[in-house]
Amino acid sequence: MKQSENIYLVGLMGAGKTTVGRQLARLLQLPFYDSDKAIEERTGVDIPTIFEFEGEDGFRNREQKMIAQLTELKGIVMATGGGAVLREENRELLMKNGFVVYLHCDVHKLLERTRKDLNRPLLETEDPKARLETLFEIRQPIYTECADLTVDTGAMQSKDAVLHILEFYQAAQN
Repeated sequence: MKQSENIYLVGLMGAGKTTVGRQLARLLQLPFYDSDKAIEERTGVDIPTIFEFEGEDGFRNREQKMIAQLTELKGIVMATGGGAVLREENRELLMKNGFVVYLHCDVHKLLERTRKDLNRPLLETEDPKARLETLFEIRQPIYTECADLTVDTGAMQSKDAVLHILEFYQAAQN
C-alpha cells in the first residue's frame, strides 16, 4: 500500500464515486473534485452534449486533460468518470499520484442506481443492462489492476464504505 496525500475513486457509473468521495473529503477535511463535473464547468455544457458533438473520443480527450490537471493537485479526493481508466496515461497518473480505490458494484445494483439518470450517454441504448455488463467485463480488470484497495459498494452503505477506505488509507500513511 502506498503513501499519498490524494485519494482517487474509480469504478463504473453508479458505483458511488461522487457520494463516497464527498463524504471522504468531508471527514478528511480535503477538497473534493469530480472530474466529470470539472469538465462540465470548464466547457459550460453537460457530458451528454459533449458526447453528442464530439463523440466518446472527444470526451475522452477532454477527460485526459482534466485528469492531468487534477492529479497535479496535492491533498484532494477525486471521483473519476467511469471510463477514465481506459486510457493508459490516466491510469499512470492516478497510480503515481494517489491512493486509488476501486468502488466495485454488481451490474444489477448499478442498473438500479442509474436507470432514471439522463446524464449517462453510454446508457442511452435499448438495452442498458447489456451495455453495463459489457462495460463491467471490459473495465473490471483495469480497475482492479490500478487499485490499491477494492470496496464493494453494492454490499455496503456509503458511510461504511467511507470508514473502510479511511481505515486502509490511514494505515497506508503510517
